[in-house]
Amino acid sequence: MIKEFMRRFKPLEILNEEQVEAIHRGTLNVIETTGVRIEHDRALALFTEHGCKVDFDNKRVRIPGWLVEESLRKCPSSFPVKTRDPESDLMIGGNTLYFAQEVGMHAVDLDTWEARTATLKEHNDAVRVMDALDTVAGLQAYQFYMDMEGVPPSMVYLEGLASGIRNTTKMQCFNHMNDSEIFAIKMAKAVGIDLLGGMTLSPPLTLFTDCCEAGLRFAEAEFPIPIIGGAVMGGTAPVTFAGATVTNNVEIMAGIVLLQLFKPGTKVLPVNFVYPMNMRNGNLDFGAMGIALHTAIFNQIWRSYGIPRGIMCGGYTSSKKIDFQNAYEKAMMNLIAAISGTNIAFFQGSIHGELTYHPVQAVLDDDIAGWIGHFLEGVEVNDETLAIKLINQIGPIPGNYLNTAHTRKWWKVHFVPKVADRESYPEWVKKGKKDALTLAKERLEEILATHRPKPLTPEQDEAINEILEEARIFYREKGML
Repeated sequence: MIKEFMRRFKPLEILNEEQVEAIHRGTLNVIETTGVRIEHDRALALFTEHGCKVDFDNKRVRIPGWLVEESLRKCPSSFPVKTRDPESDLMIGGNTLYFAQEVGMHAVDLDTWEARTATLKEHNDAVRVMDALDTVAGLQAYQFYMDMEGVPPSMVYLEGLASGIRNTTKMQCFNHMNDSEIFAIKMAKAVGIDLLGGMTLSPPLTLFTDCCEAGLRFAEAEFPIPIIGGAVMGGTAPVTFAGATVTNNVEIMAGIVLLQLFKPGTKVLPVNFVYPMNMRNGNLDFGAMGIALHTAIFNQIWRSYGIPRGIMCGGYTSSKKIDFQNAYEKAMMNLIAAISGTNIAFFQGSIHGELTYHPVQAVLDDDIAGWIGHFLEGVEVNDETLAIKLINQIGPIPGNYLNTAHTRKWWKVHFVPKVADRESYPEWVKKGKKDALTLAKERLEEILATHRPKPLTPEQDEAINEILEEARIFYREKGML
């Protein structure tokens, strides 16, 4: 059963009303004055038809503020996501929070910490682990490994999606590359599920052809659409938090206007994927405090618009190992995202940047997700939880609460992690001095030995095979296979 967490207290707000309004007005100023570059002829025609200033030679679109605000109002405040098992269906929006798996280019060796190409079996096993972890609500757009042994680059995303559909009933996401969304949509339709079909933007202030085309295809299929900004503060966005928020919002809003002009009421999910640049070495500053701060601003702004929101930058760390740095960076970023109002946080399983992934990390992250989710749900205060009558009955020493019916009923309000070391010191020594990483490895082995996801029907499985073959023919004819 998937865990849906509900925030039961006021979200963290770090901006005052004047600051929120200043960012909103600044965003409208930029989108109307400077505009965005949009390399898609059908999109340019749509913008022209609806009163935007379009420079076809430079593919520059200037969108009036009133049209932006009208488009924001057309976005649903929540939306369902259909999976192939009703128990895995989601409702994204409001005060709910889901966690989802994140990705890595390569597998990583847990002894040497060196990256290597993953096998398709490792990919399938990783999906099965995600299916078994109850804090994981779904799979990220690029599935797990973006580089797989024996799988041509043109087919990696589609083979990954096929594996995801076959090995879990949970939510499936997809993105776009070389028209691959055509076949992804067919797969989803074949098994009767929704895809979260992403549009990946190109900062600064640009939407390329494949982004626009994929967005229109997903909208036509009536799928929810994550719109993912990937700016680098100090590189492809201003170095300041307010400035980076403005440009990121301009890019996302341009995508929203396009979708609402094409199909009013299209379900969208703005996703924060903004990183600061490490000015000492030029690298992306994965795991930085600035990510959490920008995420809190992002969540507050998009909550003010009444639109669901997500975060993809909370899953990656600068650490190359599963270690203390890895743990505090992931935990802090996702905690801040949760208490500031994120509806879906992609983070389980990834390690360094987008480069490495391991299911043992996902097992450890399952504990982090559970910890954060239980905190988010706050406390219940009523006559029974106050326990006044019981307190008066038990009194001072030698009274205790261990053998009471109240304790037996309510002890589960305290979160119990699955792989963290909670033994007393003597018991820890007696049981082999196992740390959390060792316990996570053992839980992973148990999952792979015992967990069996709900299979597709033979007809659905054959339909997936046929669509994959159709895709292979398509890419072979393009000289990409």
